[in-house]
Amino acid sequence: METILKGNGREVIIAPGYPTVIIGERINPTGKKRLAEALRQGNLEVVKIEALNQIEFGADVLDLNVGIAGVDEVTLLPEVIRLVMSIIQNPISIDTSNPEVLRAALVAHKEIAPEGKPLVNSVTGEEAKLASVLPLVAEYKTAVIGLTMDDEGIPTTPERRLEVAKKIIQRANQLGIPSEDVIIDCLALTVGADSQAGKISLEAIRLTREQLGVNLALGVSNVSHGLPERETVTQAFLIMAMQNGVNVPIVDASKMRPAVLATDLLLGRDEFAARYIRDFKKRQKRLAESLSG
Repeated sequence: METILKGNGREVIIAPGYPTVIIGERINPTGKKRLAEALRQGNLEVVKIEALNQIEFGADVLDLNVGIAGVDEVTLLPEVIRLVMSIIQNPISIDTSNPEVLRAALVAHKEIAPEGKPLVNSVTGEEAKLASVLPLVAEYKTAVIGLTMDDEGIPTTPERRLEVAKKIIQRANQLGIPSEDVIIDCLALTVGADSQAGKISLEAIRLTREQLGVNLALGVSNVSHGLPERETVTQAFLIMAMQNGVNVPIVDASKMRPAVLATDLLLGRDEFAARYIRDFKKRQKRLAESLSG
């Protein structure tokens, strides 16, 4: 099942068995004081730097989120989209579930890349979200991430998360959105609060891939929230999630790409280790240049 995203010049194909597609998560003000303050001041230089860095470090798609108190998202998110798409060719993920903000963002994207196809992040199984977000996905012919939570909250069992995934896909299909344009996120919760949270997510991922065959996203770093040495926990969880079916992780590309490439290699998705070796050489060159500079 192939999900095709199109940016301002570059196409990305997501499918089981293909190389993993990385969504760069850094352009999101949550927990990032410098970016949050810059957005409040209308200073988009930090956004520009983060966008270029994430692409340099191997992100295939950039997630764009400006959801923070004190900013007009309806105006700001389209502005960020125009800036980012003027400096990169990769597809973008429009990170908002607010229908007014989403429509403004989709209009801006259409103006810049009439033949483009972004990813909407996200819709849930909540009735209000299904009714407000999915019609925009259908109208603008985008792909969408479906989060496995509904009006009862986040299910505590893998089987219930699978049921929510089925519901989202069914409702999308009713609007003419094909299943391949729905990427399911089985949700990662912090293991610091519940030691079983990671295990539940992994089983939900396995079941969803096995029974629905759709592509799977995951906001991986949520699993380590509040823990020391978060990167170690996040990386371990990323590898396990990929083994169970996640092929569109939402991560910091600068920290997680080596682990993604190594896992792809071990799962037979990198013939003769070509991508792994090429990326290693690129990182070595970058390190040498930074030391000499």
